[in-house]
Amino acid sequence: MKHLLGLNPLSAADITALLDRAETYVGVGVGDVPKRDDLKGKLIVTLFFEPSTRTKISFQLAARRLGGDVQDFSPGGSSTSKGETFIDTVRNIEAMGIDAVIVRHTSSGAPEMLTRHLQKHVSVINAGDGSHEHPTQGLLDILTIRQRKGTIAGLTVALVGDILHSRVARSNIHGLTKLGAKVIVCGPPTLVPPEVRQFGVEVADDLDDILPRCDVVNLLRVQFERQRSAFFPSVGEYAHLFGMNGGRMKRAKSDVLILAPGPINRGVEITPDVADGPNSAILAQVENGLAVRMAVLATTAGGGRG
Repeated sequence: MKHLLGLNPLSAADITALLDRAETYVGVGVGDVPKRDDLKGKLIVTLFFEPSTRTKISFQLAARRLGGDVQDFSPGGSSTSKGETFIDTVRNIEAMGIDAVIVRHTSSGAPEMLTRHLQKHVSVINAGDGSHEHPTQGLLDILTIRQRKGTIAGLTVALVGDILHSRVARSNIHGLTKLGAKVIVCGPPTLVPPEVRQFGVEVADDLDDILPRCDVVNLLRVQFERQRSAFFPSVGEYAHLFGMNGGRMKRAKSDVLILAPGPINRGVEITPDVADGPNSAILAQVENGLAVRMAVLATTAGGGRG
């Protein structure tokens, strides 16, 4: 695996191999657990054209904990602000002798386009492209589920919220269905595109109706920054119909697992008592993000050696 552009192109075996490898990296570089040298001598560039906290820092820490060198690229202070094209910018960075580029971009397909313009030895890792995919977020969500539930096959997982704009939803759908989970997407009809059915998921618009069947509920952030019109009457109404709160927790399975890819809007997708409650694995998702990104970097830029 030279690149990671999405989970859709991967097989169940590919995904399982990445999850298994990620397990071996959990805790690396923390406390008394030593760092490793899987990326020794490798130069990794983070190229983020969209804001990010968890993903960007997680990739940078992952590379450093595997012995790699990391260079951050900030578009705002670069020649892109002077009119230089995306491709020219990355090819100039490539000429400095990099081994991998981790890219987040507003345009779907931007990482895949880079693979057609960069030299073969340079790995491209998708850190989120438009509304297409966010593969490492999908992997860390699935890893967290597997750790807590022991398996993926046979589980019922609900993805709740802004499906229309969510690249996280797409990566989760591809990964979970390939590993044998039943996926339900639930949200306002205006935020659930009809074509999502082609991925083999169940579509629902009533969270209370599906909740008793769910083993996992993944609460997707309402992406106000991507919305150009009103998709629901008010934030209050959205929270009333689709927010996970204490009342809904009482109607859910006692061991239901609550996930939420950050940043979370407290009081919108999830109330504080649920976000910080015993069924929540939100911080475990962040921890697993480091392990997953180490696995992805080692498998791609590291040449697969373990």
